[in-house]
Amino acid sequence: MTEISILELLPQRPPFVMVDKLTTIEEKTATSQFEVKSDNIMLGDNGKLSAGGLIENMAQTCAARIGYVSRFLESQKVKIGVIGSIKNLVIHSYPAVGETITTTVEETFSGLMNMTLLNAKVECAGSLLAECEIKVALTDKESN
Repeated sequence: MTEISILELLPQRPPFVMVDKLTTIEEKTATSQFEVKSDNIMLGDNGKLSAGGLIENMAQTCAARIGYVSRFLESQKVKIGVIGSIKNLVIHSYPAVGETITTTVEETFSGLMNMTLLNAKVECAGSLLAECEIKVALTDKESN
């Protein structure tokens, strides 16, 4: 995959960016990578990424996929999405500072009222860290 700045695909801006890069994109799936750094604002007191950080990473991977599809496949501007719901969230463990997580999202439904339903999973060194189902609603507002 050609190197594309993640900021071209996401409405979030530092220090609230929880995805370093989109590594693969296919028709229904996308994969991202993110290195947990010591200055991350979602770091817990234990030196590990918090539950909120894992959830935000999954949501931003969904947003990066939607942004890529909008911008590069549909030749449209990137729209801002909002989380409609998170279901069946399971967090098995938390990544520590210095670890790189790989997040995969798979679209399971799209279309009705600008809603997209995706399954998400976060892995690190071959171990499953977290998983959930995310519903994202696209707004009419464009990302800057």
